[in-house]
Amino acid sequence: MGIYVQFLVDALLQGAMYSLVATGMSLCFGVTRIINFAYGEFVMLGAYGAFWASTLLGVDPLVALPFLAAAGYGGGMIVFRTCIARILRAPHLNQILLTFGIGLALQNLAVMLWTGDVRSLQPSYALASLQFGSVILPTGQLIAAGIALLGVGGLTYWLERSELGRASQAIAQNGQAAALVGINVDAVYALSFSISAAMAVVSGAIMSFLVAVSPFMGFGIIVKVFAIVILGGLGSLAGSIIGAFTLGFAETAVAYFVPDGNAWTEGVAFAVLVCILLVRPTGIVSQATGE
Repeated sequence: MGIYVQFLVDALLQGAMYSLVATGMSLCFGVTRIINFAYGEFVMLGAYGAFWASTLLGVDPLVALPFLAAAGYGGGMIVFRTCIARILRAPHLNQILLTFGIGLALQNLAVMLWTGDVRSLQPSYALASLQFGSVILPTGQLIAAGIALLGVGGLTYWLERSELGRASQAIAQNGQAAALVGINVDAVYALSFSISAAMAVVSGAIMSFLVAVSPFMGFGIIVKVFAIVILGGLGSLAGSIIGAFTLGFAETAVAYFVPDGNAWTEGVAFAVLVCILLVRPTGIVSQATGE
């Protein structure tokens, strides 16, 4: 019985972490209709930001979070104003190529600045745990899950309760109608893209004490993010949360119940992606993608 309770706990913690990473991408696509292939590299930069803040300045990753979020927002705004704004109404292929190129540029910049060495960050809480009977709760993952839930909850509250959040939802539903009633569509595009970048950086900062940090970590992340948002339905925030927990449970189940399962967990996202594209391409929660 204990192993099933532990499985449930681990799957929930994994799903909570994935939900923070995926909702940022979902927000970006839902509002701007741009699939940001550089999203994984924003996560990577967040991880490096937390690593160097701790290594060089002695600042705990959790203390650095607000500053990294602000830096991610500012960096996202710069990328949007200098690059993304120019291809908002371009064919999707142009958008994909541009964001893919931005991702490659950021990855190679990280290699040039910090080499390709794998690094790790291990604050005291990263290796600590709480034990209740036979169930172990890793403190680092608990903290990460708590921050993830706060981030997703904050984003949901902003979308539902703030004027700019409701404007973002209006544009996601029908950009032309939103412009006709006086909403500054391009400004909301910039805001949504920047918030998405900030969420990616925060996700990376949290991951810095959970996984190895390297310039190439973005590829594995973007594959999982794509699997989650496609599983949930492109542009659907609720669907992304469902998809995140679905992938979390699937990966944890493979790790627990398949022989040598830990070696197979990285392939689960690919399998989920292929299956959902074959069975239900619109995702669990269908979302209009009006052109």
